[in-house]
Amino acid sequence: MPKTTLVIVPCGSSKVWSKNPSAGPTIARDAYVGSPFKVNRKYAECIGDQWLILSAKHGFIDPDFVLPGPYEVTFKKKSSGPIDLKTLSQQTKDRGLAKFDEVIGLGGKEYRHAIETAFEGTEVDLQFPFAGLPIGKAMQAAKRAAENADTGER
Repeated sequence: MPKTTLVIVPCGSSKVWSKNPSAGPTIARDAYVGSPFKVNRKYAECIGDQWLILSAKHGFIDPDFVLPGPYEVTFKKKSSGPIDLKTLSQQTKDRGLAKFDEVIGLGGKEYRHAIETAFEGTEVDLQFPFAGLPIGKAMQAAKRAAENADTGER
């Protein structure tokens, strides 16, 4: 049986509402408009069997999840009110995310910590292929990996 892979993409601080305040409710895959999100999304679509977004406000959300409007929540600032790690762990259970053989986490150390905590105690093989790289290098590596996946190379 082939391995199943879930890719978890971090949300982004650049959202559609900063460019278009009247955008209204928007599906998550289109709401985050920054370059890092776009590169990570492409990587996730090329590499994973499924992908989710880790929103600092909502937790693990599907790309088609409708975000009602603008928000400014980040794991980097506790005062912004990010989702707590117990809730993320519960979402992992409730959504059956431990059914995947492999989970690839993208994003910085705050996202890595959140993903590691959410999957604690599961048998999932957690991978963080771009961990420790500066954002520019991580984006280049993700872009290259997606391009190679598109051409059938790995």
